[in-house]
Amino acid sequence: MQNFDLLAVARGDRPADLALRNGRIVNVLSGDIEEADVALCGGRIAGVGASYAATEEVDLQGAFVAPGLIDAHVHIESSLCLPAQFAEAVVPCGVTTVAADPHEIANVAGVAGVRFMAECSRNIPLQVVLMAPSAVPATHMETSGAVLTAEDLAGLLDEGTVHGLAELMNFPGTIQGDQEVLAKIAAFNGRPRDGHAPALSGQPLNAYAAAGPGSDHECATVAEASEKLARGFYILIREATNARNLHTLLPLINARNDRRICFCTDDRMPGDLLEHGSIDYILREAISFGIEPVTAFRIATLNSAEWFGLHDRGAIAPGRRADLMVFDDLQAPSAALVYTDGQLRAENGRLLDDSSLVLASVPASVSSTVRVAWDSFDLRIPAAGSHVRVIGSLENQVLTEERILEARIEDGQAVSDPARDILKIAVVDRHTASGSMGLGFIQGFGLQRGAIAGTIAHDHHNLVIIGVDDESMTNAARTVAEMGGGLAIADGSESLTTLPLPVAGLMSAQPLAKVRSDYDALLDAAHELGATIYDPFMAMSFMGLEVIPKLKLTDQGLVDVETFNFVDLFAKQ
Repeated sequence: MQNFDLLAVARGDRPADLALRNGRIVNVLSGDIEEADVALCGGRIAGVGASYAATEEVDLQGAFVAPGLIDAHVHIESSLCLPAQFAEAVVPCGVTTVAADPHEIANVAGVAGVRFMAECSRNIPLQVVLMAPSAVPATHMETSGAVLTAEDLAGLLDEGTVHGLAELMNFPGTIQGDQEVLAKIAAFNGRPRDGHAPALSGQPLNAYAAAGPGSDHECATVAEASEKLARGFYILIREATNARNLHTLLPLINARNDRRICFCTDDRMPGDLLEHGSIDYILREAISFGIEPVTAFRIATLNSAEWFGLHDRGAIAPGRRADLMVFDDLQAPSAALVYTDGQLRAENGRLLDDSSLVLASVPASVSSTVRVAWDSFDLRIPAAGSHVRVIGSLENQVLTEERILEARIEDGQAVSDPARDILKIAVVDRHTASGSMGLGFIQGFGLQRGAIAGTIAHDHHNLVIIGVDDESMTNAARTVAEMGGGLAIADGSESLTTLPLPVAGLMSAQPLAKVRSDYDALLDAAHELGATIYDPFMAMSFMGLEVIPKLKLTDQGLVDVETFNFVDLFAKQ
């Protein structure tokens, strides 16, 4: 009956539910700015043009109308909030669809975590297109809270929980033809399959492309992105909190390749979401850089819709979803009105109905997830040489360096050396209480005293700690565990600031503004202890991600990502 009504409105035989009059349409299909009315019926666009009667009318008075923005790759868990609270932040920005990879919660709670995110995404004013997390665990070199097989992922697809296959982070396994990885790829034949191949080039890149992934969001240079474009990948230009690739990659875009480029945020923290925005921020920056506005909108809408096979959205055309962003300034678009499913959901930066923000009960499968073997917890590092491999953290990058530096040794133990910005780092199994712990050193955080700790550690999400002394590190770790997961700062025996994240140790059910306030307090406390990095907690969360070069630490030990193997902490000289 809905299609019958839609056609009747499109023919002009019956009134539309709503007509947006006197708008200037950003037509990402034709490339033009089109002056026309938009007639809506049952959550769809029935027609574009003049003379449509309507039950309700809104005079846009010459404002621009664009398709709702699409985030091509995001981990909602990185907002530290549940999907409804995340929607409260991004929908007023004009974002109406996100392709979300729930592999953060999946690495803690498995299939139950994916289903939990799907359930939380129902009946909110944001279309959450869930992708099946392919990297649970990311590799064999970590302890994860779950294992998702190809059969598990195929089951999620069959039941309609997921739409495609999320980023194939195990690129070495993909290239080498690991049977389980290939089985996951095969289970999603005919579906979008996202890639993840940092710095991959030449024949290894050819092998990765031949395996089936069709996108990549890890490009750090124009040369890298250009090669991947030429090998068939969609390039998802990322601007995350800790991986800021946008301005480096904007020169990539030209009239020959702009139909194969999308925008994504990947991991964006509450402060950045509320302060700067989401895809709308990337859109404004692209236009300011010099990208033609309609082209920039096409990259932020139609391109992503086409990559994911979401042909019911991404443009203002008959039959498509009535997901719309209304704004006044084409050179600096900022949403004044946002419609999803033909309903006005946000106005002037605020969600109009917050009833979806009420949290249903949190099942046991995604709570009480911190299990640490405290009886074997020991942060001491006996000196086994004069030099150590140090993780070199890089500002605004998830890539790291391997640095061979002289160790500071006291009483036969290798210890932190804050004068040289060399801090101890520990990653502790918090899923199985096995007592497994990786120990090492890191440079680039700047702490002069105290420690930071948290249960956000991509992608295994074990307990990670960085600090100047063992007492502070132990105190911070215990504080996090006692909260049931979250983030904490300690200085000696004193716990300074905390942010509880009781949902899988990753998310809070509190309003986003409250989470942002608490998170800002953590950042302030970390900077008071000497931290020089913009966001030490976000940066810390990537120091255990053993699928992004060069040197990372898991609970199993120090990993050289380029050789895809463990290496000794102490280096021979």
